[in-house]
Amino acid sequence: MISMQRFSSLCISAALMLTLSACAGMSEHDKSMVIGAGIGAAGGAVLTGGSAAATVGGAVVGGVIGHEIEKDKKKEK
Repeated sequence: MISMQRFSSLCISAALMLTLSACAGMSEHDKSMVIGAGIGAAGGAVLTGGSAAATVGGAVVGGVIGHEIEKDKKKEK
């Protein structure tokens, strides 16, 4: 039998590979939004000990920040 730790590592690796392959067709703008949302969700979860509302709120705020950062980069060009 596979140990729980090894099974968890396999699941995380599979999820990471699926996530990265899904980003292949995204524009830079979309990638910035997704990265911002991911960082915001992780930050919200860490700061509140896993509160669902804070995780979703962090994802929303992070997505908006990622969107605005990429928008500003396009203006500079």
